[in-house]
Amino acid sequence: MFAAQYIGNKSFNVVKGHAIAPQAGEVRLDVGYVGICGTDMHIYHGVMDQRVSIPQTIGHEISGVVAQIGEGVEGFTVGEKVVVRPLDWCGECPTCEAGLTHICQNLKFMGIDTPGAFQSSWTVKARTLHKLPAGVDLKQGALVEPLSVACHDVRRSRLKAGEKAVILGGGPIGQLVAAVAKSVGAEVLVSEPNDSRRAFADELGVKSVNPMDTDLAAYVDEWTGTKGADVVFEVSGVLPAIQSMTQIAGRRGRIVMVAIHSTAPPIDLFQFFWKELELLGARVYEAADFDWAIELIASGQIDLKPFISSVSPLADIGSAFANMDGNPQGMKALVECNAEQ
Repeated sequence: MFAAQYIGNKSFNVVKGHAIAPQAGEVRLDVGYVGICGTDMHIYHGVMDQRVSIPQTIGHEISGVVAQIGEGVEGFTVGEKVVVRPLDWCGECPTCEAGLTHICQNLKFMGIDTPGAFQSSWTVKARTLHKLPAGVDLKQGALVEPLSVACHDVRRSRLKAGEKAVILGGGPIGQLVAAVAKSVGAEVLVSEPNDSRRAFADELGVKSVNPMDTDLAAYVDEWTGTKGADVVFEVSGVLPAIQSMTQIAGRRGRIVMVAIHSTAPPIDLFQFFWKELELLGARVYEAADFDWAIELIASGQIDLKPFISSVSPLADIGSAFANMDGNPQGMKALVECNAEQ
């Protein structure tokens, strides 16, 4: 088997290794495809070197095929297509005992805190696996993880049919949030300055607006008939969006914080008082979000094929990252880890 190891300084080494036999409760996978996400790009830029144990195999947006099953594992058979929910929770802290394992107080994120999926064979705990239906191929399967992020965001928002939602930021996650919001029957507006990303939103069948040349608050006011947005998803991580989110939310609107803000931004708390707004955090996903994402794909409600910008072999992982670096046109780049898959 081969594995790509991040070695720092925007560099990878592809090394030959040995498949790890599964222990009790584990399953070994032949990895199909792994997506490159924003977190992977942060690692690539060295922003997370203090968290990643260099050299390390990273990656967590993965689809694969069950190759070997450890003792005590039930419900899976060799040859089944699966995806991994890459969270390793302790099961013992108060948060886990409350059933919120996705925000475990001792959570390890696989592919960041522990070795990840950019390898041809990966051994994981069986509890992290979700089966893929026969009609969902491994390329689409590799996008179940980011789609699950969007499902969690929408589920947290309590968005329902007929409501109006604004997504601040039209990157991959923002577009997936738009797709999930549309699937529940909401009217959707994506605010995004990049022309190609607005065009992508248009192809999804949702409205888009450029906040750089349009007064977003006035636009949303007209679009909603002065009511304001029922739900605002802040996905961009930039200060202008923080300033906009309270302006465009309507009375008793819900604001979902999807983006990660590394510094504490100023927030207009007066608007929370005046409009009785809610601010909801949304971190990663739960098992139900993976199940929902898989159903959305399998039923044809969401087509993930347009999101796949490129597919590269594992040997070319360095080029795949370099091509995604600073490429606003790209949505999701996949790395193929087993050519025979």
